[in-house]
Amino acid sequence: MTAQELQALLEEVRTGKTTPSDAARRVQNAMSAAPFEDLGFARVDTHRHVRQGFPEVILGTGKTPAQIAAIAGRLDARGHSLLVTRAPREAYEAVRAVVPDAEYREEARAIVARRGDISPGTGTVLVICAGTSDLPVAEEAVVTLEVMGNTVERLYDVGVAGLHRLLSEHDRLRAARVLIVVAGMEGALPSVVAGLVQAPVVAVPTSVGYGASFGGVAVVNIDNGFGAASMASLINHL
Repeated sequence: MTAQELQALLEEVRTGKTTPSDAARRVQNAMSAAPFEDLGFARVDTHRHVRQGFPEVILGTGKTPAQIAAIAGRLDARGHSLLVTRAPREAYEAVRAVVPDAEYREEARAIVARRGDISPGTGTVLVICAGTSDLPVAEEAVVTLEVMGNTVERLYDVGVAGLHRLLSEHDRLRAARVLIVVAGMEGALPSVVAGLVQAPVVAVPTSVGYGASFGGVAVVNIDNGFGAASMASLINHL
């Protein structure tokens, strides 16, 4: 049972449309259902939205288009929003056969279908990237944040090679509730941004550049736009 479904049920109790005992029975039935569906090759976690506020996300890497489509179909049947990361276009064609309104976000390599089952975030998450080479990772973060119910803004091509470009956007930096900084592994840009703002900064090193050193900044794995967005979304929903 999603948060929206539970809220609707409580409203039914408040208005007398449903008795408290009947509501309790419906909640018990919902919670006693198996928390996953066994598809043979995968066990789809159908209760993740209850525990974490967002349904299971499908990682496209290593899965066939048919497998991705099968998992997507089960999540969609439950009324969950859909997000498939690292997905090739042939996987999208397979998913669209079972989820007709699914969209493919080319640069992010993501398949999405929003269902309105996600509560909105509190503020704005600003996604910053150093240069064009970092765009695929930045867009993965943007798509993930949007599907997770966040208001997102982009601030691209503001690497430290031309620091004035970043400083000219100081007001936007300070207005964000959470910032994701995507940059090559030298680590300079996240550190600079963290020195300009009070909000949490999530650094995403990309597989461009050399080394990494992030003082006072939360760091996710290389090229992990999804992980950065998940962390930022959790912060933004607090």
